Parts: sequence; structure tokens; C-alpha cells
Amino acid sequence: MSENVMLTGDRPTGKLHLGHYVGSIANRVRLQHAYQSFFIIADLHMLTTKNSRADIERSAGNARDMVLDMLAAGIEPETATFYLQSAIPEVGDLNTLFQNLVTVPRLERVPSLKDMARDSGKEEMPYGLLGYPVLQAADILCVKANAVPVGKDNAAHVEVTREIARRFNHLYGDTFPVPELIHADVPTLVGTDGQAKMSKSIGNTVLLSDDATSVRRKVMGMYTDPDRVRADIPGKVDGNPVFIYHDAFNDDKAQVEDLKERYRTGRVGDVEVKEKLATALNRFLDPMRERRAKYADEPGLVDRLIVEGTERTREVVRQTVFDARKAMGLTSTFQAIRRKAQAATKSR
Repeated sequence: MSENVMLTGDRPTGKLHLGHYVGSIANRVRLQHAYQSFFIIADLHMLTTKNSRADIERSAGNARDMVLDMLAAGIEPETATFYLQSAIPEVGDLNTLFQNLVTVPRLERVPSLKDMARDSGKEEMPYGLLGYPVLQAADILCVKANAVPVGKDNAAHVEVTREIARRFNHLYGDTFPVPELIHADVPTLVGTDGQAKMSKSIGNTVLLSDDATSVRRKVMGMYTDPDRVRADIPGKVDGNPVFIYHDAFNDDKAQVEDLKERYRTGRVGDVEVKEKLATALNRFLDPMRERRAKYADEPGLVDRLIVEGTERTREVVRQTVFDARKAMGLTSTFQAIRRKAQAATKSR
């Protein structure tokens, strides 16, 4: 396998949105030819917050949508390996081996876990959610990835992976790479409500698959400067969700600077600023819509990519688990017992 391996992905809880794009997908697209690229459909991680039968039944359709979203964003099917986490049980073996290399207090210090529990309406944290970073370490290290493009929320998780890799190597010999975090240019994207990060669970998203009319409707409903009640009142640009989006997605930088100047001096209304943002976002999304339509028209393409990618990945993971067990001495333990059993049988 290539020395340069990238692992990243998402939970199949719905379609991907602009927050996913700036947080990780942009780097996936940029780096896909520099690394052997694995993209996980993390349906076991989904169970930490969504584990009803209905949630699980929806995951197959959500997985297809996720893969289409990534292909639309620019991931090339010829080079990408998409795989379904739950179809590779050996990842659970690696998760078990890693569980004793990290403490409960260390996991309790991962800030996003409490946020995830709160956002999913859970009064107490499930064991699986507390162990989320350990399973994520198994995901990353099962393909011996040395690069992980992450958004701000997952950076602390990947730090746990780095610690587990170092701890394993210290105890049992050099087995795993210590993966590098590849940070996003825009760490967190505020949602259209202006109150929280863009999130599928909150519903304050602009989806990568939204049509032009939906994008315009969502943009026109966005929050701006709450203290600005008329267009002739100077407004705040810093921290204003509409201008955050302009900076992230509007490729006409001269237009953005002009809008900012006029907004600060009370010479432009929110409607014009939003109209131009909607136009810029649709200009940004149009190529994705074209690619998505092209790939969606190929019968069975997405399902084939997932199945073939999962089968390839499972072979890699089986070898990794063998390497880990061998390094720990677990394989020789059973072999020693078996040799004694065989010797005893022969001596009868």
C-alpha cells in the first residue's frame, strides 16, 4: 500500500452541506491525488446518537447521497475508495485492542463529545459515544493513514488517535504511523440561523445538493447584523454570517470588498448583500450540480463504488489487525497453547 494514505469521511445521517465542504471536503478534493484516499461511511459512529431501526434503515440511502455529494464536489471515482464501516468487522477487533491505551478521564476531556450528546437530546453519555474517539482511531489506523483532513470538531478526536498510535508503538514496536491533521481554511461555518455551526441535526444548512431556488430562499432568510434596522445605518461586517459566507464562497473578491465598505458606512441594504451572496453560492454550486447529475445517471455506479471499495478496504484492515496482534504477541500466545495441546495429543 502507498506510504501516503488519507482517511476521512462522514456519518450517513443525511446529505452533506457547505459546512462539510469547508471543514474537510475541500481538502479531500485538493489532496486526493497526493494520497491513497479512503472515505469512510461511518455508520457505526452514527449509532452513538442515532440508533433506531428507522435511522439504520435510512443509512443506505444516506450513504448513497453522501457518495454522490463527494463525487459532485470533485472526488474522482477512479481513485477514491469508499467503504461502509459496519461491513468491516475487523475494525472492531482493532477498537478492542486500542481501548486499554487511553483512559476515561482523557476521553472525558474531548470537548465535542458533550456537545454531541446534548445536540442529540441525551441526558447521559452512552458508552459508545465516550469511546467514539477510540473507534475513530481504529478507523484511521486500520488503513495506516498518515493524513486526516478534519474540521474543527474532529481535531480533538484525531489527537486521541495520535496518542494511541504513539502509545501502541512505544509498547509493542513501530506498527502505526502517527497521522497528521490537515486543518481547514475555514474551521467552522456558522449556520444560516447565525446561532450555531451549520449542522444537519439543527437544520440550519445549505446542502451541496440544493437547487438554485432553495439556496436563494435560505440565503434571503439568513441572519445579519441584529442591530441594523435600516439600510442607511452602518452595520457590522465582522462576525456577520452573510459576510462569512461571502468570504468563504464568493470568488468575486472585489465585489465582496465593495459590499463590506458600503455595509460599514450604511450605503447598502441587506437585500442586495444577500442577493449577491445567493448568486455567488449558486455559481459555486453549479459545477457540483452538473457532476452530481452525471454520476446519478450512471445506473448502479454509487452502489458498485461502495461495494468494491469496502471489499478492498477489508483486505487492508485484515492485514493491519494481523500486524497489530503479532506486534502485541497475541498470535504467539495461541500458537504456544496449540503446540502444547498437539504435543500432549501425540504423547498419548
